[in-house]
Amino acid sequence: MDLAAPIDQVFAVVSDLGHYQSWLGFIARCEPADADAGDQGPAWTVTLRARLGPLARSKQLRMVRTSCSSWSVVRFERRELDGRQHSPWTLESVLEETSQANTHLTMTLSYEGALWSSVLERALNNYADEAKSNLRALVESD
Repeated sequence: MDLAAPIDQVFAVVSDLGHYQSWLGFIARCEPADADAGDQGPAWTVTLRARLGPLARSKQLRMVRTSCSSWSVVRFERRELDGRQHSPWTLESVLEETSQANTHLTMTLSYEGALWSSVLERALNNYADEAKSNLRALVESD
C-alpha cells in the first residue's frame, strides 16, 4: 500500500508490535514479553482473534522482532519458550520511500501450520482490508 507519510513515521508504527493492536483487527491483545537470551530483539505476547461467522478462534503467540533494518525491513517471528515444536508464524514489513513524504509498505504474514484453510484466508483478507484503512488513518493523521 502507498501511504502519504514519511518513511520514519511509518517505520515507527510497524517496527513496534505493540502498536499493531490499534490498527490490525485480528490482534486482540499485544503486551511486552520477558526477554530470552536467544532473542534478537524485543518480544511480545500476542493474542490473535478471528471471527468466522458466528464462531471466534483465538491463538496466543510469543513473537520476537528478529530483524529491524533502519527504515527498510522489520520482521517478527514466533519464538516460544516452552521447549515444544510450534508452527512458524512470520510477519514482515518492507518499506520503501517513494518521495520525502510518501512511503510504500508491503506486509507479508505467513503461517506454516496445518490449520490454514480457505475460510481462514477469506477472514484474514477482510482484516487486511480494514487494517489498510486503519493504518492509513493512523500514520497520515500525524
